[in-house]
Amino acid sequence: MTSEDLRQLVYKWALKNAYDHGGSAQEKAVISKVIAERPELKTIIKELLNAVREVVGQVNTMSLDAITQTLSEVAPELMIDRRTDAKRRLPPLPNAVEGNVVTRLPPEPSGFMHIGHALSGLINYLYKEMYGGKVWLRFEDTDPRKVRPEYYDSYRDGYSWVGIRWDHEKNNSDDMELFYRNARRLVEGGKAYACTCGRDEMRRLRSDGIPCDHRSQPPEVNLELWDGMLEGRYSEGEVSLRLVGDMSSTNTTLRDPVIMRVVDAVHPLTGDRYRVWPTYDYAVSIEDAICGITHVLRTSEFMLRDELQNLIRRYLGMSNPTFVEYERFEFEGTPVSRREIRSLIERGLVSGWNDPRLATIASIRRRGILPQALKEFVERYVALTQSRKVYSWDLLYAINRRHVDDLASRMFFVKDPMKLKLDGIGELDVDLPLHPTRNLGNRRLRVTGEFYVPAEDLKTVGEGGRVRLKHLCNFTLKSVTDKLAEGVAELGPPEPGLKVIQWVPVNEAVEVQVLIPGRLFNPDGAFNEESLEIVNGIAERTVNSLEVGSHVQFERFGYCVKDSLPKTFILSHR
Repeated sequence: MTSEDLRQLVYKWALKNAYDHGGSAQEKAVISKVIAERPELKTIIKELLNAVREVVGQVNTMSLDAITQTLSEVAPELMIDRRTDAKRRLPPLPNAVEGNVVTRLPPEPSGFMHIGHALSGLINYLYKEMYGGKVWLRFEDTDPRKVRPEYYDSYRDGYSWVGIRWDHEKNNSDDMELFYRNARRLVEGGKAYACTCGRDEMRRLRSDGIPCDHRSQPPEVNLELWDGMLEGRYSEGEVSLRLVGDMSSTNTTLRDPVIMRVVDAVHPLTGDRYRVWPTYDYAVSIEDAICGITHVLRTSEFMLRDELQNLIRRYLGMSNPTFVEYERFEFEGTPVSRREIRSLIERGLVSGWNDPRLATIASIRRRGILPQALKEFVERYVALTQSRKVYSWDLLYAINRRHVDDLASRMFFVKDPMKLKLDGIGELDVDLPLHPTRNLGNRRLRVTGEFYVPAEDLKTVGEGGRVRLKHLCNFTLKSVTDKLAEGVAELGPPEPGLKVIQWVPVNEAVEVQVLIPGRLFNPDGAFNEESLEIVNGIAERTVNSLEVGSHVQFERFGYCVKDSLPKTFILSHR
């Protein structure tokens, strides 16, 4: 073995040891690995010790990023992480019977699906899978003023994308006649009454816990008013049907809530067939019962409604589910409220529902979040408690990175480029791996001796310094100005301690921009004016072959996803 071969062997294991230990290699560990691979080197132990001491010293001056870059070229097979984390399961459900758990996905199609819906949907789906049960997709669409056809599709597409397979699907608006029949039963049984109080008067009396005069009307008066609502004799706001609850309850939802009201609006599915529509609590109470829902898993903002919904079912002789409630999903600096998002769009602060800074499903897909990352996030980090928790995007990005890493092609991208001319390299075709450890194939670049390279990398090296163009050559820098650098190239393996930089052949270069989404709001609640950064740079022409939605790692820059906008990528995470 020549001295140079020995140094290369030591260099490989020094890089590996530093890679595994945060950038700091240990001489004894490196010696152990070298001898394990080449036992005969024990006969030249003194020479080996000297080589290890020298090379480890050089490696330990490198940044962890440079160590990673060089190892990916020298010995990419050593980068495979064989450590596996134990899978965390969601806690057991109360009152759950194997094979008899039924949950539901109950979106209101009044806006586009967001990450909170996806995570809640996964919780319901994973419990269904855990117990071998069933899950419903049921649209809570009984407010015709809010629902739109595209919102239904948003949820179907979003749940499918995240990996949820529902067993049954229906719309609450399919059961209007059922809601009417049960409303009549409640009136006839003295459990509901027709009220002509105006909205403000009703709100005042409920706030004060005072029953209105209509509560004591005889059933025949209530039935006549109810029939008049169905026959179209009353306009919106003139009459409503209210449940007989408990006007003295500290739970204000029980203070004789409205359960049916007139709404003069055309529904996207039923048209103008119906004018009297159920409120949310009334409709969901009946639907959960007739769908056989055993467990209602939802965010705790609905907690006060549990008692009301159980009361409605008790009046109608229907069974009640088990409630499991948890705090809503919030992410740092990012609104999920539809009202807030609409306001941002109307004010021109974001470009639309798929703006990459938002948390809608369209947005997180655009920025490259994978469904398997959301599933792992739920399984490993979501706590089903009612304590408020604001999650970090960085946590989700870290999970996503593990999943993206295996499928993201590696390509070169140069931010703030300058031109580099190298003598001694000539013209040649270079085959470069698309991934350091996975068999994703190669891409071929034509090299002619002129390159775009990061200006900051060369300017910190200075004239006379030596640098490595990754996967290509070492070179000595002869001169460097603001716009042009020149050097002399030497083809060969990497030398220990050399800075490794990215490059793009001038003849293979394309201009691209990378959008870097940040937090829309600062911790103090103020809008972040710098929440979307745009980075312009040069990439290798191979990026043109990527399909929209494809992941790529721009080496030494970050993981990106190809966007539908021309020549645009969105940074997933660094």
